Amino acid sequence: TLMALTSLSSAFRHSRCCRHKVWYPFLGPLLVDFGSKSYSSYRRPGSLPEKKTSWEKIDFSFKKGIDALKTQLKLLKQEAKDHMIGPEGRPLSEYILEQTKVVWVFRTQEDLKKWVISSDVEIGGKSEVYLTLSRNNQTALLYGTLNTEVPRDGETQYSGYCSMRSRPLVGSFAKKKYFDWSNFNCLYLRVRGDGRPWMINIYTDPYFSHHKDDLYNYFMFTRGGPYWEDIKIPFSKFFLSSRGRIQDNQHPIWLDKISTLGFTLGDKVNGPFQLEIDFIGLINDRAHTEEFAYEKYDLNPRT
Repeated sequence: TLMALTSLSSAFRHSRCCRHKVWYPFLGPLLVDFGSKSYSSYRRPGSLPEKKTSWEKIDFSFKKGIDALKTQLKLLKQEAKDHMIGPEGRPLSEYILEQTKVVWVFRTQEDLKKWVISSDVEIGGKSEVYLTLSRNNQTALLYGTLNTEVPRDGETQYSGYCSMRSRPLVGSFAKKKYFDWSNFNCLYLRVRGDGRPWMINIYTDPYFSHHKDDLYNYFMFTRGGPYWEDIKIPFSKFFLSSRGRIQDNQHPIWLDKISTLGFTLGDKVNGPFQLEIDFIGLINDRAHTEEFAYEKYDLNPRT
């Protein structure tokens, strides 16, 4: 009898979990704010795993659900209208002939909300990072203090990083959306730094789950001083890495599946840092003809 009750209880929990997995994608957008999700799945050594599932954390409110449904339907209507006009809601001729494009500017608090900052505090470190508007409300100011002191958890070996990352695009009903930069070949940004080197990270949508840690990286060297500098980085220069390790198998970025763009400081120099950003955009440089800067291996060579 005890075995039968245990089996019945297990079957009930399994069926309840299955129902939650089925209904959550439909009810989730009505109940939670997907933009507030954390991008880090790291759990400190020694800490207990989360017992509550995402479904059990939901604080259901009928009024909020109705309001969220109206918002999502409004977004769906706008997406359908834009689709009838052309890519990104613009005529096809205008979209194809576009040579320059500004993707991010920093003029209001709403512009800052499109970005997320993080540091080694997530793994027990002591670095600090902040993101604010500058005094004239025309640029973004990323500043803080880098601290390479390793947390005493018995497992972490390195520490000392601060980063800023754009939030991924989200369509109606939490549908994934991506930036399509296939018309451009260079990243163009105007910054004013303090002489520290930064790593620029581009994350694309992976086709397989084991590619979720893949990043395309390249370096941005700021010269310091009071003057602004315009930086142009061809996409052909970005190299593929996974969990901080450069991969042997290199291939160009899938520019039609850009999810996020970020900046990371990890030069192992303790002390304050500062990076001021005017805008981040794209250009199509006709003089740049390089397809890819690194050697590509043939995984299945013919014999």
